[in-house]
Amino acid sequence: MAISLSKIEETAPALVSLYKSAGASVERLGLGDECAAVYLVLDYSGSMRPYYQDGTVQALADRVLGLAGHFDDDGRVPVVFFSTDVDAETEIEIGDHQGRIGRIVSGLGHMGRTNYHLAMDAVIDHYLDSGADDPALVIFQTDGGPSSRQAAERYLCKAAGLPMFWQFVGFGDPHSKQFDFLRKLDELPVPQKRPVDNAGFFPAGRDPRRVPDMTLYDRLLGEFPLWLTAARARGIVRS
Repeated sequence: MAISLSKIEETAPALVSLYKSAGASVERLGLGDECAAVYLVLDYSGSMRPYYQDGTVQALADRVLGLAGHFDDDGRVPVVFFSTDVDAETEIEIGDHQGRIGRIVSGLGHMGRTNYHLAMDAVIDHYLDSGADDPALVIFQTDGGPSSRQAAERYLCKAAGLPMFWQFVGFGDPHSKQFDFLRKLDELPVPQKRPVDNAGFFPAGRDPRRVPDMTLYDRLLGEFPLWLTAARARGIVRS
């Protein structure tokens, strides 16, 4: 069940435009009747520092909240910050979103390296522990490839039997070789390595804030309906 526009207007007026843009994409892609748990995973490695300082990460969090309001009515998005380890597991909520990213990272320590699999494991555990029946849409932001590629691929394949779709978003030069691995993950063969295609990737560029809201939502959701159809056919997502 979605959050109503009137509740967004009352509790988070700064998200109204994002909520409306997200809703247009949701309807256009035939997802208006879907329920899903939306997760946000954020890269906290050292090279991400400028994106935290200039508000880019906060802007992404706001956009994800605007989207999540169409899939879930609790007004909260679980968030995992990761670098060498999992740096934080917390949440953002509609009524307290402004400046929330800055408040969280002010309490975090050293910005380390980039280990996808630990963050993936944290999301999987959270989802399983929650007892949720609805599928999960995991928006996984990073600005580079993982320190352990084998581990990241193994966890993605492990998660393919769960009702979880992983949408990777790259910050930075879209032509960087740093993203070659994410392109590979997006194209891992089915069914040789995983029962369904449970991942997508798109580069948001050097300044992700300049990606129009509608374009961003279309890209975040572009492969989600295809996965839902395939996962339901395999019994991974309940019909």
